[in-house]
Amino acid sequence: MLLSRSWVPAAAGYAALVIGILDIVRGVVPHFRRSRVSLIADVLPGTVTTLAAAASLLVGVLLVMLAHALRRRKVRAWRAVVILLPLGAAVEALRWRHSVTPAIGLVLFVVLLVNRGEFHALPDPRSRWRALWNLLALGLLDMGIGWAIVSVHPATIVGDPSAGERIQHVLLGLAGMQGPVEYSLDRTADLVYYSLAGLGALTAITTLYLALRPERPVAALSGDDEGRVRALLDRHGELDSLGYFALRRDKSVVFSPTGKAVIAYRVVAGVMLASGDPIGDPEAWPGAIRRFMEEVRRHAWVPAVIGCSETGGEIWTREAGLSALEIGDEAVVDVAGFSLEGRAMRNVRQMVNRTERAGYKCLVRRVAELTEQEREQILAAARSWRGTDTERGFSMALGRFGDPADDACVVVTAHKPGEDGKAPPGGDIRAVLHFVPWGRAGISLDLMRRDRDADPGLNELLIVKTLQAAPSLGVTRVSLNFAMFRSALARGERLGAGPVLRAWRGILVFLSRWFQIESLYKFNAKFRPFWEPRFLVYPTARDLPRIGVSALQAEAFLTVGRLAVPFRGRRPDSGSPGSTPSEGPLPVAP
Repeated sequence: MLLSRSWVPAAAGYAALVIGILDIVRGVVPHFRRSRVSLIADVLPGTVTTLAAAASLLVGVLLVMLAHALRRRKVRAWRAVVILLPLGAAVEALRWRHSVTPAIGLVLFVVLLVNRGEFHALPDPRSRWRALWNLLALGLLDMGIGWAIVSVHPATIVGDPSAGERIQHVLLGLAGMQGPVEYSLDRTADLVYYSLAGLGALTAITTLYLALRPERPVAALSGDDEGRVRALLDRHGELDSLGYFALRRDKSVVFSPTGKAVIAYRVVAGVMLASGDPIGDPEAWPGAIRRFMEEVRRHAWVPAVIGCSETGGEIWTREAGLSALEIGDEAVVDVAGFSLEGRAMRNVRQMVNRTERAGYKCLVRRVAELTEQEREQILAAARSWRGTDTERGFSMALGRFGDPADDACVVVTAHKPGEDGKAPPGGDIRAVLHFVPWGRAGISLDLMRRDRDADPGLNELLIVKTLQAAPSLGVTRVSLNFAMFRSALARGERLGAGPVLRAWRGILVFLSRWFQIESLYKFNAKFRPFWEPRFLVYPTARDLPRIGVSALQAEAFLTVGRLAVPFRGRRPDSGSPGSTPSEGPLPVAP
């Protein structure tokens, strides 16, 4: 059909946005009502011309909110508009202000009706009831407050209005219109009018927000799904060092039609965030990506992938039509090529020797080798050293410790008795590293946490001991921290770097005062790793701010009412000079 077009939701949304802005300007700027633009606006369906300024402002705000929902193909927004348009056209036809106004409204109504299939985004099943309860609760509250507002100035009320007239005045005032109650002072009349209109606006806006807000399903990894993901990791886990983090139990998964590949994700603020590469047979990755994008389109979410590899990024961009942005590099150490010998490792060698002479001992074990008491001690120590009350992590953190299902993980502990004779929560444990499996012959850093009062160089000692013990564990490669914008820092300090690159590096160095961007890169570089680039996959550049906020929320660096320290690789915290410790998420007891 000629009228059926995929651009209709965007066009309808922008049309509602324009009308809403005109109504807001009309309500805020009195002179606008007498301008030529206002005369043109009178012809547009939906614009308010005869209602009071407060009503115009309210309707404008509601239209702006509906505009965003229409662009996102929300079915409830479509229902609201197809009800409002014929009603508005009927009112305009009865008033006959402009003969073209009802015609435009009916044409838009027909276009939206024909393109019903373009508005398919499903809302949160709970939001309908929340919106209804919000309307009822605030409506009753508004009536009580409104009655008090109308009656609180008895000396200025003209005559003796009845209870019915007062209720009518409250109801009309909540809608932004004048009621039958009159006041002898204009200041009192204005105060009552705008107070009632404000209450009505608050109720209408919050109710509409709850009705139209994006779906946010509760992310949970079921036992059956976890078993299927573990089976895929057993066969293909060596492809991605972040694959094991898909087993976080606050993630959801979507499988390919064949079940040979899976994508782990979480929905945050209308963004469907996937982490790492798909897990499973690479030949089945396109099928999983198509299923992922079907969910995106079904709910009108914004798709995004955090921390995928170059191979994964190429498949995502090819299959889903997305774009990719390099956001940093992962430090991976080849165990066979690691040695403390040579001038390049002199700093690390001296720091390790000095820390060992200070009396620290390290143990490298599989979690399966720990006793129940040792698990509890490590958990208590890690909790006591955590630098925040909020558990953090999403893309590069497991979020638990000691679960029997994770017995293949590797834990590295540094021990030294307390000098004051007092037993800390973890006994003599002074630092902890926790690694998750990376296929059959690799491990990937999950948690790095230490006592803030411990000696400098303790983290270097732990990593060196891990690399030295790796062959006995059958480990050939170790993934360390993720360094944000590592390539920009490295290229920006080289001879011949251009002014733009040097300026970008200068900004990153400045931000490193708070976010440890540069110090984390230099700490990783001590161990002579090879760098694996990691990418952010996104639809368009205008979606990047929204994706960034959603990623910060998923990583728990941005919480409601509080801004925590932004993303710093795998949770670096402030440490002693000469050492860059990293703080992982709070371990969760099984």
